[in-house]
Amino acid sequence: MAVHFNGRSLELQELNRFPNTTVTLNGTLHWDFLRLWRDIKAGIAKGKALKPASIGVDTWGVDFGLLDKQGTLVGNPVHYRDSRTVGKMERVFEIVPRSEVFAQTGIQFMELNTLYQLMSLVDSQSPQLDIADTLLFSPDLLNYWLTGAKVCESSIASTSQMVNAQTGTWATEMLDKLGIPTHFLPEIVPSGTRLGEYDGIPVIAPASHDTGSAVAAVPAQATNFAYLSSGTWSLFGLEVQQPILSEAALAANVTNESGAYGTIRLLKNVMGLWFVQQSRATWKAQGEELSYGELVEMAQAAPPLRSLVNVNDSRFIAPGDMPSRVQAFCQETGQPVPQSKGEIVRTVLESLALAYRDSLAQVTAVSNQPVSVVHIVGGGTQNKLLNQMTADATGLPVITGPIEATVIGNALVQLISLGEIGSIAEARQIVAEMGGMENYEPNVIETAVWQAAYEKYKQL
Repeated sequence: MAVHFNGRSLELQELNRFPNTTVTLNGTLHWDFLRLWRDIKAGIAKGKALKPASIGVDTWGVDFGLLDKQGTLVGNPVHYRDSRTVGKMERVFEIVPRSEVFAQTGIQFMELNTLYQLMSLVDSQSPQLDIADTLLFSPDLLNYWLTGAKVCESSIASTSQMVNAQTGTWATEMLDKLGIPTHFLPEIVPSGTRLGEYDGIPVIAPASHDTGSAVAAVPAQATNFAYLSSGTWSLFGLEVQQPILSEAALAANVTNESGAYGTIRLLKNVMGLWFVQQSRATWKAQGEELSYGELVEMAQAAPPLRSLVNVNDSRFIAPGDMPSRVQAFCQETGQPVPQSKGEIVRTVLESLALAYRDSLAQVTAVSNQPVSVVHIVGGGTQNKLLNQMTADATGLPVITGPIEATVIGNALVQLISLGEIGSIAEARQIVAEMGGMENYEPNVIETAVWQAAYEKYKQL
């Protein structure tokens, strides 16, 4: 994407959109990083005529590549949805108690975290650990190929559950106890750091975790807001100034991820629209290709609040037949089993809205920070049914937009580093004035119904 800035507003231009495909080899699920690199270079080539002032890279969190002493990639990076981490959280807790891991890192316990990926390599005595000289997270690896800089940007490093939440440095004492090598962990640098150049174009690390960039673009004009970055994953939370590492935070399993310019994203990870993406893929494989719009229309027509699923149940993590998994969950929990496509999608969307309600309750209780509005950003803002469900379930007004929040937030950090924008507050004001936002007010009558559904959801 190219982002044009005229001193007052931003204009986005798509240069090269391409799929992020996976490859399964010998039973292991990988990302195709060499294809990503080729497509990224093609996109930059298309944009060079625009004479860009800088380049910034952001990606999803937790996944990484290992380099040998010559800077060569040791194996293709493994996908966080691969099964190699099954049981590795419990394995870590046998050595370092759960409470100590949280006190060190402040990160939500999820089996896919880098900590458990590396524990799986330790347990399997992977020769990659003997060869590795540098660990780089997904955007850091791409930045290395662009510039030669072997560093980790702070927002992406924090997703690993391997960084001390208070010092911002690697939690080496904890890692040593687990037998995880620390010699290959590079310097952690803040968002906005200039890393080098690619073909004469400066490369700047934005908030390299895509959620960090998305939250930087939230067009909030007050401090008492919650955000929902809505896409394959849903990230629901607050912006706070210090990590919250209390017993209540541990019990709520919240995460304290680094954001741009010293902020902390206190949030909960929710499985997100992955459900609908995988359901759509399943139905396509069965011979019926439906657009997301068509699936939402079907859900709109289905009966409300009949059945719910715990969207964070581990059965839903791996790719596969999501409709059958949703039906099996409902059957196992004694609920009506959704049959039609509309019923299945509605079950998922209502469950997501209630998961957001639950996340809101937990982050506000832990932080003692009131919330008066929810800002939804990202591709999920196009799902108007889910937006209204979120307003009704939380009882709060919802403001949606921008859709391309990650791109915009990435660009805003670059612009601040280039001296074109003075601060993140000024940047958010620019986004707010871009327009395109939509407002959803909670239906008072519906909110009461959703409250009863929420009590049911908490029991799942």
